[in-house]
Amino acid sequence: MKLVIATHNIGKIREIRNKFADIPGLELVPLSDFPDAPEVIENGKTFKENAHRKAREAARFTGLPAMADDSGLVVDALGGRPGVRSARYGQLSAADADRNRMILDELRDVPADRRTTRFVCVISIQFPDGGGYFAEGACEGIIAESMRGSHGFGYDPIFYLPDVKKTMAELTMEEKNRISHRAKALDAMRKILIKLGN
Repeated sequence: MKLVIATHNIGKIREIRNKFADIPGLELVPLSDFPDAPEVIENGKTFKENAHRKAREAARFTGLPAMADDSGLVVDALGGRPGVRSARYGQLSAADADRNRMILDELRDVPADRRTTRFVCVISIQFPDGGGYFAEGACEGIIAESMRGSHGFGYDPIFYLPDVKKTMAELTMEEKNRISHRAKALDAMRKILIKLGN
């Protein structure tokens, strides 16, 4: 089965390839192979809505099954922000480091016990005929006092994991792929893909 990965995020593509590499008969096709694919506006109210919309539009355009995710950072002290706007938090031109600094600034006077947060990921696979599947994953942590680590992407440098005493950006790819929100959602979707291939 050919499966279009409906994202231009190199970090996500790397994680997906790593998780699905040994699924028999599965060929992952990057969205970049379809340069005319339309950009999908992510204006859904939930991660599930956005993931579904991106996968559905990619499947319609390419005529192939397509997989997309929507994920983000949910910070309790910020009322759930940035949430579904995680990738677009602040100015549109803001880089990952700018968004991290913004969160740190907003939480400057918030004590450690109120800096609870989670990464949430919803993955959708949609077929050109309209059928589809969903998988979800979450990872609990706290917002660090400062950015740490050089691995990963997005909010990884400020997402501190008390159990391992590291930020997500201080983990190796192998460590991250065991515990992250996307890893958990990908593990669930991997089981679905294996069943579909049998």
